[in-house]
Amino acid sequence: MAFVALAFLGVYSYVVIGDLRQTQIEWPFRVMNAVWVLFAVDYVVSLILVPYTKKWFFTHLHELAIVLLPALRPLRLLRLVTALGVLQRSAGTALRGKVILYVAFTSLLLMIMASLAVLDAEQNAPGANIVSFGDALWWSAVTVTSVGYGDFYPITGLGRGIAVILMACGLVLLGTVTATLASWLVERLEQKVGATRDDASDSG
Repeated sequence: MAFVALAFLGVYSYVVIGDLRQTQIEWPFRVMNAVWVLFAVDYVVSLILVPYTKKWFFTHLHELAIVLLPALRPLRLLRLVTALGVLQRSAGTALRGKVILYVAFTSLLLMIMASLAVLDAEQNAPGANIVSFGDALWWSAVTVTSVGYGDFYPITGLGRGIAVILMACGLVLLGTVTATLASWLVERLEQKVGATRDDASDSG
């Protein structure tokens, strides 16, 4: 399903950046509809096969959101990061490095998804200032990092809703990075103190 999500992201990008409509070209919309069917079937089958249906439903609400909201479907690409995590465990990489990998990949994916979604919502709105993918990508970068220059901003209700979600996700990602760095600094300090005590004991 991760590769299906990748295909969806490619087709969705083609449609949004090209500002295409179904009256102009049909195959991209057929592909996206087929992807929706695959995600829906995967969700229903998983819901039926799990031993505790009610518990699975409430603990996998994000799966339902991915089925219902097209812009969220590329989140399935995060499963590729999980595969990388398996390779890292076999190589003995620290958990902290995995967290940084997840955050970096999620941030990049989030920016691309938000850029496409806000461009889709804004580019044909009267008076919009986000009218190209470059504008949208710059807007998502300054929004997710909470910089907010204000040179580009959404004017539609949907675009502003996307902005709220992006800002919230940005705060979570920033907090994760801060906590990871703080944990690393504390660990290094403890190692330094421990080494100093060992040296003092040996000298005594």
